[in-house]
Amino acid sequence: MANKPRIRFRGFTEDWEQRKLGDIATFSKGNGYSKSDLAPSGDPIILYGRLYTNYETTIRNVDTFVELKDKSVISQGDEVIVPASGETVEDISRASVVKDQGVIIGGDLNVIKVNHLLDPTFLALTISNGEQQKELSKRAQGKSVVHLHNSDLQEVNLTFPLLNEQKEISTLFEKMDSIITLHQCKLKKLNLAKKSLLQKLFPRNGSQIPGVRFKGFTDAWEQRKLGDLAEIVRGASPRPISDSKWFDNNSDVGWLRISDVTAQDGRIQYLEQKISKLGQDKTRVVKTPHLLLSIAATVGKPVINYVPTGVHDGFLIFLNPKFNILYAFWWLEIFREEWNKYGQPGSQVNLNSDLVKNQVINIPNEKEQEKISSFLEALDRIITLHQRKLERLQEVKKGLLQKMFV
Repeated sequence: MANKPRIRFRGFTEDWEQRKLGDIATFSKGNGYSKSDLAPSGDPIILYGRLYTNYETTIRNVDTFVELKDKSVISQGDEVIVPASGETVEDISRASVVKDQGVIIGGDLNVIKVNHLLDPTFLALTISNGEQQKELSKRAQGKSVVHLHNSDLQEVNLTFPLLNEQKEISTLFEKMDSIITLHQCKLKKLNLAKKSLLQKLFPRNGSQIPGVRFKGFTDAWEQRKLGDLAEIVRGASPRPISDSKWFDNNSDVGWLRISDVTAQDGRIQYLEQKISKLGQDKTRVVKTPHLLLSIAATVGKPVINYVPTGVHDGFLIFLNPKFNILYAFWWLEIFREEWNKYGQPGSQVNLNSDLVKNQVINIPNEKEQEKISSFLEALDRIITLHQRKLERLQEVKKGLLQKMFV
């Protein structure tokens, strides 16, 4: 195994040292408490579930509380905690640093206190990544529930540099985590703003006027049945669908599947699977942008298809629409949960063309439709840009984690 990482900060050239973790740290366990002990206020506590549901390398803000019990384990600051059990080895092959004093450490958590040779954040990072994580995974025991004991942690072979280099590495990843968290917060706020606007830009509860309108628009909206505004037909699928003769990678006509809708969030710009000439005779082919509605699997999901495609029988097609298809897409998006009224509790909702044709839609004049849809599309583009930036940051972090540890 290499004793130097592929990427290092300038000025550090020494080989990394290897020691058993048990030689350079002390070990203990958290104690007591479960989710049923949580209270609106009291003493801050970290339960082991946080490392699964809200994992962070460095824990600074604790927003769960309990009433303090006797024999509680309370942090002194800079403890490294590792789950003692989980459903999979991936669940427990991770570590976090409890930065602050006075935080209760709940049961089912292994607690590591490092000596002068180790930076706690560096230890949490290296346990959660690379060779040390692989070693933890191998040491984890159990089938339905996997366990990891302090005795297992003590035997881990830890490779580490001098303390100054550890601190440089820790600082870099703490800064990266702060930037990523900031972008996650921005993205969350944008999505909340979008959700709020969707509720206000369309009339609700039988009203014919929305809560928020663009300047210059004052007319009441019409209520029309979807079937009066478009010819609504069902797609068609060649059978048996598994027969390879229906498909041809050289075809210029795609084959739209439910998985494509999920992957592209309802805006179909490309299709990997192509349908053959034989298959095209057994389906409905659309070659211009069309509005579709999923009636199987992701029931009620609206789709705008921008590429030539054969349409699966799990979709309805809106032909010859008398509305702006982007406007109708957004209206159907906010109406999506309402389709559930056509299913029994716990059962699959069944939509058909008659139900959709008879559904009443609120619709303004053409210019207001265009204004609303253009605004929402612009907002969606901003959200997508933020999402991509966040994903790039996460990829950069992932790459550095792979190259800056031994």
